[in-house]
Amino acid sequence: MDIDSDDTAPQAPARTRMPTWLPRAMVLALVFFGLFLLADWAFHRLTDLLIILFVAFFISLAMEPAVAVLVRRGVPRGLATGLVFVGTFACVLAFLAALVTLLVETATNLAHETPRLLNEGVDRFNHTFGQHFTMHDLSQRLLRESDLLETYAHTAADNAWGVSTTVLGGLAQVLTIALFSVYLTAGGPKVRRTVCSLLPPARQQTFLHAWDLAIDKTGGYLFSRILLAIVSAVVHGVFLSILHLPNPIALGVWFGVISAFIPTIGTYIAAIVPVFVALTVDPMDAVWIVLFAVVYQWFQDYLLQPRITARTVDVNAAIALLAVLAGGALLGAVGALLAIPATATVQAFLSEYVKHYAVKEDPRIEQTTARRKRAAGKAEGVVAQQEIQKPD
Repeated sequence: MDIDSDDTAPQAPARTRMPTWLPRAMVLALVFFGLFLLADWAFHRLTDLLIILFVAFFISLAMEPAVAVLVRRGVPRGLATGLVFVGTFACVLAFLAALVTLLVETATNLAHETPRLLNEGVDRFNHTFGQHFTMHDLSQRLLRESDLLETYAHTAADNAWGVSTTVLGGLAQVLTIALFSVYLTAGGPKVRRTVCSLLPPARQQTFLHAWDLAIDKTGGYLFSRILLAIVSAVVHGVFLSILHLPNPIALGVWFGVISAFIPTIGTYIAAIVPVFVALTVDPMDAVWIVLFAVVYQWFQDYLLQPRITARTVDVNAAIALLAVLAGGALLGAVGALLAIPATATVQAFLSEYVKHYAVKEDPRIEQTTARRKRAAGKAEGVVAQQEIQKPD
């Protein structure tokens, strides 16, 4: 008699098969990871080119109003673009030529006046501290430290090639930016038409409106910078004329351009050249220039600039400062210079497409004091009394 196997005996677990979708998912994950690494590598390699395109785009936006005025007068767009850029380049080259002339003249005067300044400095030091140093003692000390001077000379010679390479690279970037700016400005209608052809009709209107806002805010920013430069040039030119410094008009223009187009610290940087000029005339004038530069920078940042930008760019002063700091942290000097028009464009676009609600009157918002409340109440009472006393 056969004995049947026990059904309650433990059975071996069945083999689990890999889901059919898992290999495909793993392959896709590896592919996406490889694409991510490729995109990251390409982005880091193309960062400089993207910055150049970004700057060229904003330059083309700034040039667009002037080009549009010429086009409306019947000038072909290509010719109008060439005229605007040639005029801009001529102004920039004239400023650079005047700056180089001023720097060369300042360096020459400073070299001629250095012995006198050193003698006066040594005399003041001896008079103040009761010493008896002479220029002969200082020259002998420098000769004994000739090894240190030789080391500095070798270091400067080694860095000369690096500095020249940096300058040539900067000039190449400037020319590239100018070339892209000309192309973007001359081909502005084609660029807008190409982008609009990729969007549905409703999105086309939104894109064109955003483009107009960008042109308006960038042009307003450039206009505000020009106004600030003119005010700064006039004020500093008059002040330097009072001090009887040579070339006060050129120094005033230098002050105006640098203080207007370098945010926050432009006046301090611009004061370096006039300080060296003042040293060749009277060292005390250099102190007055530094004090005046500090006061004017405060006046420009907190009184003048907010009022001008409120009319042209309409960006809160605190937001503008935050944008400049953020732009500088991201893209350096270029980001700091373009941060305000970019912020103004985004702010204007959001203000039109973000829904806003009415705010009820609340003393916690305005922080109205009790005295102001009583004054407002009395004013309302006087108005009501006058309304009652009016003859029918």
